[in-house]
Amino acid sequence: HSTLRSARAWRLKMALRTVYANAARHNNATQAKSELKAWLSWATRCRLAPFKKLARTLKQRLDGVVRGMLDNRSNAYVEAMNGLLQQAKRAARGFRTARNFIAIAYLRMSKLKHLPSNPLERAVPKSNVLIHRCL
Repeated sequence: HSTLRSARAWRLKMALRTVYANAARHNNATQAKSELKAWLSWATRCRLAPFKKLARTLKQRLDGVVRGMLDNRSNAYVEAMNGLLQQAKRAARGFRTARNFIAIAYLRMSKLKHLPSNPLERAVPKSNVLIHRCL
């Protein structure tokens, strides 16, 4: 029951987590939208600038946010792809062109299973179809 700003921020954060959890559990767009609107009302009156800004952003994108809540989506996949791209960028320091970096990025992120373990080794063709050809 503290009046500290950090305590209010923590309560707002936990309430938003509850809204998201309820939306994923009930999977009802109308209920999720009404709960989110109630949270947005609280956040816009909270006198905490970051939460007011968050509330404005969520209000502008309300329909997309509700769809995301029901699908239980996150940006974890995109962040994982970004990590792989950063690794490819570090590995591509010796390459001379952006085209080579893009090729390495595609190879690392495509998760190809049929490529040989040794890049100098020829891939085995399947039924007269060449799967991989070294240029």
